[in-house]
Amino acid sequence: MGSHPTFIMRNVVIIGSGCAGNTAAIYSARARLSPLVIIGHEAGGQLSITSIVENFPGFPEGVDGPQLVENMKQQAIHFGADYIHGSVEEVDFSKRPFRLKVAGVWVETRTVIIASGASARWLGIPGEEQFIAKGYSSCATCDGFFFRNKKIMVVGGGDSAMEEANFLTRFGESVTLVHRRDQFRASKIMVDRVMNNPKITMILNTAVESIIPNETGDVVGVVLKNLVTGETKNQDVDGLFVAIGHIPNTKPFLGQIDTDDEGYIVGKGGARTNIPGVFHAGDVEDRIYRQAITASGAGCKAAIESERFLEAEGH
Repeated sequence: MGSHPTFIMRNVVIIGSGCAGNTAAIYSARARLSPLVIIGHEAGGQLSITSIVENFPGFPEGVDGPQLVENMKQQAIHFGADYIHGSVEEVDFSKRPFRLKVAGVWVETRTVIIASGASARWLGIPGEEQFIAKGYSSCATCDGFFFRNKKIMVVGGGDSAMEEANFLTRFGESVTLVHRRDQFRASKIMVDRVMNNPKITMILNTAVESIIPNETGDVVGVVLKNLVTGETKNQDVDGLFVAIGHIPNTKPFLGQIDTDDEGYIVGKGGARTNIPGVFHAGDVEDRIYRQAITASGAGCKAAIESERFLEAEGH
C-alpha cells in the first residue's frame, strides 16, 4: 500500500508528543516496536509554552521547556520512532487491530498509548497568549520559584486555586486570590487554610478583565472588574497564576474509553484502560501531579506495558 509510514500496520501508536508521549516513544522505539507518534494539536504538550524548567532532574541550571521536549523527540527518532503531524479525529477501539483517523487517513495498530494530555483553562481575555511564560502561568509548582519577593495573583475558587495560593506564599511577597463569586467550590479545610494565611488577601466577586504589560511585554499589572458594581481598578502584579481547571484531551475517545465526569481517563491499574491493548500516560489521566517528570514516568510505564502485551501475543 505504499511506503508512507501511516500505511504500515503498527505495533504501537502513541497519541501526543509531550513528555508522556515522547518518553513512551523512546521506550517503544528501543524495544524495536517502530512506534508512530501523532503529534497532536499542541506539539510538545504543555512544556511547549514553558520558558524555563528548573525541576526536571539532570539540569542543574534549568532547561528550556520546548528544547527539552524537542530533545526527547529527537532521541525517539534516533531509535526509530516515526512522527506525523495532525490530530486524532476519530477512533474505533471496538475490535483489533484498532483504527485511528488522522488527517483523513485511517491508521491501524495492535496497541495504542493515549498521551494526549490536558489543556489548562485560561481566562479568555484578549491577547492573553502573548503573556504566557512572561508572568502569566497555569502551574505554580513549575513557575512559583521565579516570583521570589514579588506580587503574585491567583485566579480561581476551587481546591487547586487554594493550594496554589498557599504554595505561592513560599515565594511571593504577597499573594492575592481573585474569585468571580463570593462562594468557593473548594473544600472548607482548604478555604480556612487560605483565610488563615497572613500573606494572602482575597478579592471576591471580581474578574481579571485585562493584563497590563511593560515595554518588554512582561506582566506588571491587571485590570480588575467588580462583577457586582461594575467598577474597574488597576492592580500591580508581577505573576498571574490561573487555577480554574484543565480540560483533558479525550474527546475522540469518549464512549469507548472509560472517563470520569470531567473527561479524564479512569485507569484500570498500571497504565491500563478498560480496553485491553489501549494504555494511558500523563495528564490525560493524572489530575493530581501534572509534572513533566510524572508524565515521563507514566510514558515509560505505558510503553513497557504495551511491549509486554504484544510479547504475550507473540509479536
